[in-house]
Amino acid sequence: MLAVVLKRLEEEEFSTPKLAELRSALAVEGVVPSRAIARLWRLIDYLESRRNQFVAVLNPFVFWDLQLAFAVEGWRKRFGASVRAWLAAAGEIEALCALAGYAYEHPIDVFPEFVNSSQAFFQAEGLAHPLLPEERAVRNDLTLGGTLRLIIISGPNMAGKSTLVRAVGINAVLAQCGAPVRARRLRLSPLAVAASICVLDSLQGGVSHFYAEITRLKMITELTNGPLPVLFLLDELLNGTNSHDRRIGAEGLVRSLVQRGAIGLVTTHDLALAQMVDQLGPQAANFHFEDHLEDGQLRFDYKLTPGVVQTSNALKLMRSIGLEV
Repeated sequence: MLAVVLKRLEEEEFSTPKLAELRSALAVEGVVPSRAIARLWRLIDYLESRRNQFVAVLNPFVFWDLQLAFAVEGWRKRFGASVRAWLAAAGEIEALCALAGYAYEHPIDVFPEFVNSSQAFFQAEGLAHPLLPEERAVRNDLTLGGTLRLIIISGPNMAGKSTLVRAVGINAVLAQCGAPVRARRLRLSPLAVAASICVLDSLQGGVSHFYAEITRLKMITELTNGPLPVLFLLDELLNGTNSHDRRIGAEGLVRSLVQRGAIGLVTTHDLALAQMVDQLGPQAANFHFEDHLEDGQLRFDYKLTPGVVQTSNALKLMRSIGLEV
């Protein structure tokens, strides 16, 4: 199969400089990679033929195994150093084809615009999660960067907080992969995306949920020492501890990330965390999602709204499934 793939790439005439460069990486010192790989597969087939009764009889006289060993070693000496480059070129072309296929299958998605800035910046108009069908997706506008470095999102259960955080993260990754994004417009600077979402404990490793989360948060903090500004996405920050420690820990962590030049989103059910905006001033803002009762059922509009949420639906949801609370 690899020989077939390489042969197809060798025969293709690419017009774009990047693909032409990758194709030229296959041609090293006049060697045809597809033929070299096909030669290796033939040697492997010969090696498998040792189980043939006829070959087994001849083996002691013609030194079949020894000859194959010399042949494989000769192949390794001649082509072994080039195999990694062949696989890297073929793999990169395959990845680019996958991105092109994604773009073809999502014609309404747009390509992002990159801002030439060393400062973190993310501005989306009509942002949605790419895994949601277009007819169900609710689009939201979002801007981070400049003065505003942090958005704290509060809201009831099932209102869309985690989905928005995931939408920001996956679209930022798609943008930097060279793929189209699920938005009407997306402008961003190069970013290192760091997330603490659905952190799991480990019984085997003896790690609690809270310890697993703070370990992840330490990794995110260390990432701010890298060459790219960080876009952090923290879902239900520090929900494994009491409200007092959560508020102090979250405030200190977020202030540290903002001071290090990062931008990000924090979702929470704990309205005490929304008070961090008072401490950070214009660098932070509160937004929320809402729900409402319609014909006795909870409905969600999934629209991001400025301010802190004023309602909660936890008890309503518990009663709706028959729990006596």
